[in-house]
Amino acid sequence: MLIKLIIEILLGAFSGSVAGKIMGSEDKGFIVNAVCGLIGGLIGGVIGNLLGFGHGWLSGLLLSIVGACLFIFIVRKMKQ
Repeated sequence: MLIKLIIEILLGAFSGSVAGKIMGSEDKGFIVNAVCGLIGGLIGGVIGNLLGFGHGWLSGLLLSIVGACLFIFIVRKMKQ
């Protein structure tokens, strides 16, 4: 259980970091990237379930990155 949580946080940080590089906001730090990636994973998971895919680890990671990019985009629009 604890190992799974640690892996999820690390994958969230990785996907948040990749999304930060894609969206041009990579200088936010580990915690912000991890939170962004975890929220992106939730968003990507919902999108994947609605579209009927995302059951493998690679597609889940890609959906997490897409969800994190979408989350960064929404946060930027809300700040304007």
